[in-house]
Amino acid sequence: MFVRRNVTSLAPALLAVVLTTTGCAGEDDAKSTSGGPSPSATPHGYVEGATETAEQQSRLLLGDPGSGETRVLDLISGKVHTTSRRAGVTELTTDGRFGYFHGPDRTHVLDSGAWMVDHGDHVHYYRAKIQDAGELPGGAGTGIRSDTGVTVVTEPDGDADVYTRAELEKGAIGTPVELPGSYAGAVVPYAEHLIALARDGDGPAKVAVLDRAGRRIASPEAGCEDPRGDAVTRRGVVLGCADGALLVHEDDGAFTAEKIPYGEDVPKAERAMEFRHRAGSTTLTAPAGKSAVWVLDVTRRAWTRVETGPVVAANTAGEGSPLVVLETDGALHGYDIAGGKETAVTQPLLRNATGGTAAPVIEVDRSRAYLNDPSGKRVYEIDYNDNLRVARTFDLDVRPSLMVETGR
Repeated sequence: MFVRRNVTSLAPALLAVVLTTTGCAGEDDAKSTSGGPSPSATPHGYVEGATETAEQQSRLLLGDPGSGETRVLDLISGKVHTTSRRAGVTELTTDGRFGYFHGPDRTHVLDSGAWMVDHGDHVHYYRAKIQDAGELPGGAGTGIRSDTGVTVVTEPDGDADVYTRAELEKGAIGTPVELPGSYAGAVVPYAEHLIALARDGDGPAKVAVLDRAGRRIASPEAGCEDPRGDAVTRRGVVLGCADGALLVHEDDGAFTAEKIPYGEDVPKAERAMEFRHRAGSTTLTAPAGKSAVWVLDVTRRAWTRVETGPVVAANTAGEGSPLVVLETDGALHGYDIAGGKETAVTQPLLRNATGGTAAPVIEVDRSRAYLNDPSGKRVYEIDYNDNLRVARTFDLDVRPSLMVETGR
């Protein structure tokens, strides 16, 4: 089914073991010395029905809009799981655990059974069975954003509903809480609150911080004209705007909004419209028109425009890693972000990089990138730190036009 030419480095897994052991041991010790449960009680990080592991449990969710077939590719075992057929699906998104198959008017929810919980000083990795979790209202164009507590569904007309995450984890949708008001762009859970762009009259949408019931608790003095795209990073929530980005950050219960401008006039067709990045990274990417890529370093509050060839998809792991770009020649190209120089290029991997119902995407995790090849019915695993070497090739029985990675 697949050809394995190399295995992922053990270093990240060993690091996870060390962090989990030291971080969790400290918490268990604190409980036992304070008169609370001893380490023999329910272990820290225990999740009923799931197995905790020492390394990331990455899985790829795949969809074929033409046939309606869906698959889950386990990147640890290489096994492909057949999941429910979903006719009419045109978009696939994820929150790191659940896959959202967007149809004409409903969105099917699939629990991939792979996720992580980041406690800051250590991380827990889990795997469980793959299962359907029901359907959410709204189809194509609906924004779905989650954290460990809630999942928020924002429909194209600006209405938003909040669902309890625990219900989804049990395989049920549950009853939502309807947020008051109307919102531009997706409502994003962050720091136990909700970050929204409230529509107030005819002017630009304004940043609003809501509690989980929808009550406004803060209104940073910041507006966002023509909002497009959002991302959650360790530095805060990034919201794409006509003149750059807004960074909404929480510190000790106080919320601030900071503008990160492009620093130049950018035509509408060349603005950042949709961000892609490695989960946990503070380096975001977005196409800058047809032949360039924007890279936003959230830590430095700086945009960099990298001139490339004709862009189909782009992503980066950040933190000194190359910018990886799929261009219309069907090859992956690597670029040094700081200098803009091309540093690596593969042979053409896709015969038809621009055709089909959905453009291919590049998913990136801590050590590998993944590129879907719909016409070739395969997925490539790329070692982006080794001159874009093809590490593994997964052959499939469906056209994987839609792809997201979970377990990150």
